[in-house]
This record gives sequence, structure tokens and C-alpha cells, in this order.
Amino acid sequence: MFQVTLFALFILGSGLTRQASSHEESGEWSCESNSEIRVLADFRPGVITLDGHSDDWKDVDAFEFSLLPALDPHEDHEYKGGKMTVKALHDGKDVFFLLQVDGDYVFSKGENTKCPSAALMFQIGDDATYHNMGGCKEQRGSCTNKTCKGHEVDIMHFSIGNAIPGRLYGGNPIDNSDGNGGDRFGHLVDVYAWNPHCRYVDGMGPSGNDSSAQNNWKGAWWHSSFTVHSGFVEEDSPYNTGGQKGTYYFEFSRPLRTMDRLQQDVQFTIGGSSKMSVAFWYPVDGNAWVGSGHYTINCDWVSLDIAAGGSMTKSAPSSSWDATSAFALLFSVAALCIAIFVAYQVSRPKNIPFTPMENL
Repeated sequence: MFQVTLFALFILGSGLTRQASSHEESGEWSCESNSEIRVLADFRPGVITLDGHSDDWKDVDAFEFSLLPALDPHEDHEYKGGKMTVKALHDGKDVFFLLQVDGDYVFSKGENTKCPSAALMFQIGDDATYHNMGGCKEQRGSCTNKTCKGHEVDIMHFSIGNAIPGRLYGGNPIDNSDGNGGDRFGHLVDVYAWNPHCRYVDGMGPSGNDSSAQNNWKGAWWHSSFTVHSGFVEEDSPYNTGGQKGTYYFEFSRPLRTMDRLQQDVQFTIGGSSKMSVAFWYPVDGNAWVGSGHYTINCDWVSLDIAAGGSMTKSAPSSSWDATSAFALLFSVAALCIAIFVAYQVSRPKNIPFTPMENL
């Protein structure tokens, strides 16, 4: 019996494709997942510049994952390039993600499936499962926001075939003015799904289009083999010689809360936890990847914890003095001394000798 994998996410075309062909897995689905796996997004305002570079992430906690095929999460088929490192933080307004994975440099302009690609997926509906991308039982033609209510997942997918390294893609005024989650420039699209048969760009759906949708994601990519840091333009493509050893970086951000009213965006809460997954595609041996040929960091949801602002600071015992308290005391004592000195000078009798007029 055939079942459909959760995270088969290849969105065909330029980023405005409303629905993509589904992908199937053979055999019985099985998953041995560690439910304790978590990613922590600490509160660190003013730290990250969204440019695809990892330098400003060096002091952020890293969470390392093996990349296993989504259709067959077995260690024997692990991604040969190495593990994926995931980092996250927030600044009280936006949440940021960095994905880091080793891979020889490969880029083919305009051909997304011959370039690496990355995606994030989040649970929206309470009944949305990792497996089968939300897990709604309905098939194409019968899945709607009513028949699949509670199975919604939120997906961000970045295909870099038309994206210049270090440049920002995702939500832009042109596509957002059309009221959808597309990105006609770099294919960093905002998608929702109920299952692999039924996934759509935000604002599009089987019941018609809604012009209130937006692409709230922004992102950039980079490869460590690049020697130019002043900025690339499209004419510089392919930006480096193919086959160079190095590391791919995918950097993303999105507001913690969006203005979504269609149940198509996950809403993050400070101090709360969400469920997420990460997928990665790579053209092994130069062969174009297919939508179902992706790797994921786990065969089930991974918890994403959005830390509260005060969680970074450890409270000191009430009996101890910090530097601020000591300075305040010193300032108070100095002010008191000055006040006493001034009062003394004012109140001290002033003896001015009398000089008769005839002596002047």
C-alpha cells in the first residue's frame, strides 16, 4: 500500500504554482524518533544581519542533526556530505534561523533542481502531523479548509536557482500587493498544506484566492568557498567554480506574529513552543533532485522553544551587591558630603572688618 510522505515539498515553476504533483513512498512507514530533540531560539536583539553569512551567529547555540531521507529515514542512506547545524534566535519581533550544511559547490542558473534547496515546516493545526505533511485523509479535489480543518502546516521553501548569493529574497512589494505568498524573483515562497496532494502558495486554494495573504519570510544564501564579499550581481553567475569544497548557509527570518487570518501561517509565542522540521535537497553527482528525494533532520516534529527575554539573565541572590548597586551607594555618599559642605559654607558667619570713612 502506498503512502504519501510528509515533507515532499518541491513547488514547481517560478514560485506562483498553486499546487504541485505529489510524491509517494512505498512500504510501511516507520519512525524511531527521540521526542526530547529541541531547538532553542534565545532572545538576542540586534545581533543578526540577514545576508547569508554566519559570522554573527558564532555565539549562538548550535543544534546538530543527521540528514536522513524523508521516504526512508535509515542511517545507511544518510546524506554523505555531513550533518546539518540549525541555529535560531529572536529579537522580540522577528525570529531568525540559520541552516548550515557541508556540500561541494554546485550551481546551475535557472535550474532549481540542479542547485541545493532548503525548507522549513511548522505545525499550525492541532491535528497536523509531521508524516504526510499535515496528515489530512482527503485527496486532491476534496481537500478544503473545512474537510481538512486542524491539519494545516506552514512551509517556507527556498530554491536558489535564480537567487544571487547574499541578496535578500522572499516577501516583496510586488507579490505581496497581489495578495499571495509567492516570490517571482528568488523563489523563496510561503506555502501551506494539509497533505502532499493539497499544498498551495499562501492566498491560493481550492475554494478560490484571498488577496489578504502575504509572504512574510525573507532569506539569503551563501557558500563558504566564495572569495568575494563586497556583493554579487546576476552577471557574476555561477559565482564560483563548481566542485569547490565548503559549506552552504541558508539564513531566514519572519515576524513572530503575522496578520494571517486564513490559518496559513504559524504564530510564534515568546515563552512558548512550536513544532518544526527542516528539509534539504542536493543534486548528488550533478543529477537533478526530485521533490521526494529530500533529507530531513528527523522523522517527526522537532520542538522549537521561543525563549522569554529574561531567560538569558540569572538572578543574583538578594544579599549580594552588583556593580550598579555599589556605584549608586558611592554616588549617594558623595552627594551627601557635597551637600553638607555647601550648607556649612552658607551658614558660616562672615566677619568683615569695619573701616571708618576717614581712613579711606
